[in-house]
Amino acid sequence: MLGMFWLAYSMLRLAGGWFFTRFLTHWGPFWNTDFPFFLPHLMRGVGMILMATGVLGILAGWGLIERQPWARTLAIVLGILALFHFGPGTVLGIYTLWVLLPAESAAEYQRTARVM
Repeated sequence: MLGMFWLAYSMLRLAGGWFFTRFLTHWGPFWNTDFPFFLPHLMRGVGMILMATGVLGILAGWGLIERQPWARTLAIVLGILALFHFGPGTVLGIYTLWVLLPAESAAEYQRTARVM
């Protein structure tokens, strides 16, 4: 279930990243002639960060669904970072840490993880 949540959340981050890198950077100056010169570059940078974390989240979600050994660590790191994204990110971060962080969860995940 946690893997599916990460996939859905990461798809939203990818869509937001695309919106920042493509739509706002190209069309923002046309809406407002006083658009600061640095703002398209700043928005493109924010969009690239959103897209990178979206790709990592998709990788973590897929890894959790497939029970990959590395996915637990990646999901915990992304869960800690998601705590700072107010709204669904905070909820997903708390849920991720609640599910994956306890020692019993680590032992159970190791038992069910696919060994390569």
